[in-house]
Amino acid sequence: MKKSILVLALLSICINAFATETKLMVRAKAKDAKFVGSSIGGAHVIVRNTRNGEILAEGNTVGATGNTNLIMKSPHERYTQLSDDKTAGFLAVVDIDEPTFVRVEVLSPVNKKNARIHASTELWLIPGKDILGDGVVLEIPGFVIDILEPNTHQYISLESISASGIKITANIVMMCGCPIDKEGIWDSNLMEVKALVQKDGESFGETVLDNPSQNTFEGTLKLTEAGYYQITVYAYNSKTGNTGVDTINFVVRG
Repeated sequence: MKKSILVLALLSICINAFATETKLMVRAKAKDAKFVGSSIGGAHVIVRNTRNGEILAEGNTVGATGNTNLIMKSPHERYTQLSDDKTAGFLAVVDIDEPTFVRVEVLSPVNKKNARIHASTELWLIPGKDILGDGVVLEIPGFVIDILEPNTHQYISLESISASGIKITANIVMMCGCPIDKEGIWDSNLMEVKALVQKDGESFGETVLDNPSQNTFEGTLKLTEAGYYQITVYAYNSKTGNTGVDTINFVVRG
């Protein structure tokens, strides 16, 4: 028994002796925007061996969203590096002793469950052949939407509702947390934002939401009856194909 343990230990030492440290930079980049970093909680990265599913490295991207002028305003020639040493990324360091086919998975943004995208790609890692710079960049499409008013499971008395109705407010940002403004770099004039409303499980109507201030979208919903209501806010940009959705439920009591 002791001899078997010794053999296994020696075998493990031999295998590790031939393993080579290999570095892989992984980044998540919002579609039509910047890198997903610490300001929105980062993207969660998993690097797996595709042969057996073993996790070789795992962690979150950390750092800044990147240089706005370089990423969003400058023409990009071949080999242009969009990141620098402050730009958000996750440096995976793996020990491999042979070329290994890996799957890189990204969950982004990791802390926004209603908006989280699961993106992945696959590639060969060669022992000692680092992939750095921009590294592997996975695109994250969409918008992060949070409905602020009404709030989830809120009870509202019918008599408290004014003649103009109740206010619907949503906070909307790019998937990197980048701000949305009228005439801004991420221009709300290019976005269609609406609240779709159901009452007691049936379609009730829809309301257009305007953008009075950065990231804030507002509209008014007229209500004259008690019931169980559901609001789904969506955002759509036909130019980029970015979309986003959030849904809440509330109750109006008679």
